[in-house]
Amino acid sequence: MQAAQPPSVAESDRLAGKYLTFQLGPESYGLEILKVREIIGLMDITLVPRTPAYTRGVINLRGKIIPVIDLRLTFGMDAIEDTERTCIIVMDIQLDDCPSQLGILVDAVSEVLDILATSIAPPPSFGTKLDAAFISGMARTTDSVTVLLDIDQVFNSTEALEIANIAATDGGAEPPASVGTASSKPEDGAACT
Repeated sequence: MQAAQPPSVAESDRLAGKYLTFQLGPESYGLEILKVREIIGLMDITLVPRTPAYTRGVINLRGKIIPVIDLRLTFGMDAIEDTERTCIIVMDIQLDDCPSQLGILVDAVSEVLDILATSIAPPPSFGTKLDAAFISGMARTTDSVTVLLDIDQVFNSTEALEIANIAATDGGAEPPASVGTASSKPEDGAACT
């Protein structure tokens, strides 16, 4: 395995900042705080038939239908029973170049960390068969490593289209403003579906 090159100063500076950290099992992950809309406790999730296994369903959050993804299943981890610490992080993300909202189910939210550029290493090289584009970097914290995620890259284009359509197919409910509306067009003018 080839050793990863140190990140450039510009790349480290770009990644430095505040991250919401959360747990999936014993591992710690971080999301750029500016992408986090809110954190909510576990609530009723409506199942949507014929959706991928990692899709828990949709929630009605103050009148908006938001798809909820089980991040454990997305990452190939075993499913576990929900606990009192299980929560949903509602994110502002780009799904196939379209702005959208997405809830990700995590085991527990930890804290907000201010991660310095000097603490960030590039993602390790796992070879050509593993796509690690969704990992922005690895943050060295007090006594562990936090995997910094690029949430916009977690889902490939096929998954992104499936997720974007989940909210619109929930029993005739109005699609959320972030799915297929004029206000959700990407900057280049292409229509979002």
